[in-house]
Amino acid sequence: MRGNNVMGIIFSNLHENLISQLTELRTMGAVPFGGRYRLIDFPLSNMVNSGINKIGVITKSNYQSLTDHLGAGKAWDLSRQRNGLFILPPFMDPADYANRVKTFNSIMPFLKNSSEEYVVISDCDVICNIDFQKVFEKHVENGADITLVYKRGQLPAKLQNPTVLSFDSKGKVIDVLVDPSINGSCSFYMNIMLIKRELLMELVNKCISKNTMSFKRDIIQGEYKNLNVYGYEFKGFAPVITSMSDYFNANMALKDGDVRSDLFRGDRPIYTKVRDDMPTKYGLGSKVSNSLIGNGCSIEGEVENCVLFKGVHIGKGTKVSNCVIMQDTKIGSNCSLSYVVVDKDVVIRDDKTLAGQPSYPVYISKLSVV
Repeated sequence: MRGNNVMGIIFSNLHENLISQLTELRTMGAVPFGGRYRLIDFPLSNMVNSGINKIGVITKSNYQSLTDHLGAGKAWDLSRQRNGLFILPPFMDPADYANRVKTFNSIMPFLKNSSEEYVVISDCDVICNIDFQKVFEKHVENGADITLVYKRGQLPAKLQNPTVLSFDSKGKVIDVLVDPSINGSCSFYMNIMLIKRELLMELVNKCISKNTMSFKRDIIQGEYKNLNVYGYEFKGFAPVITSMSDYFNANMALKDGDVRSDLFRGDRPIYTKVRDDMPTKYGLGSKVSNSLIGNGCSIEGEVENCVLFKGVHIGKGTKVSNCVIMQDTKIGSNCSLSYVVVDKDVVIRDDKTLAGQPSYPVYISKLSVV
């Protein structure tokens, strides 16, 4: 795929209400994941690995953490004099940023001033490692106007306005259902799309002029009969983060070597902002099993089935099991934590016991002292 012929648009802010605890002080794209990453690292790295060198990131509010993480895009080789990374801050009422049509209309000058023929559009709440080169090749082979990336499987329980697709024998979309009641396996749209830039602007302008403001109902569902719309099936690891339990389970899945091999590929690495730190220090009598441990941790107690981000301290006599513990959190001595998600810079004092359930982990908010 010629990088100078395709640009990227990433929505960093959609579906934040589904995990409002994690997005109260940050946008969806800035949510930490997997011990060292943020959710935006995945779509951003996917685009860069596919040769896309002009990427716009749409923000809404609470985006300081996101901009601190992205910087000028150096970690993704997007710090350039020409093209590179573009942060697209709010140009309208933040309440309207849940509406894709209005959002695209607000960044119309950015689209008009671009010269790329195609646009790849992605959200941040699907964690996957996808090769857009293959999506592009299939798009050209089919002579498609739009290619929708989809996944076969059970609809995520809390997915907002899920879009279910049906295809003919050649992969062309022949039916689109928005927010259907479906039991069992289906082909659901992953909110990842490849479309011609001029066509995107034309469809958005058409919606604005008719005051039809639903991207899924008025563009995807409303236009698939008039355009060549095809699907591209993604078969790899791709959890959709629609709840705290989804977030917890996606982190826990990384303990599986096959999942890590699929998500963190040597030929398509996931890039992130680097924080240099000391190696993890394990105290006498400490015990760690089946866990992912970031750099700079200090472990004096017992860690089992956990994901620990950088700089976490586990006190003496403390046992943490089935937990996600974010950066620079300090857990005191003789504590017991089970099925807990702990945000950044939390202090848990000595002799505390916290326990959740696999389907409903306890969440401790950022900067808390417990």
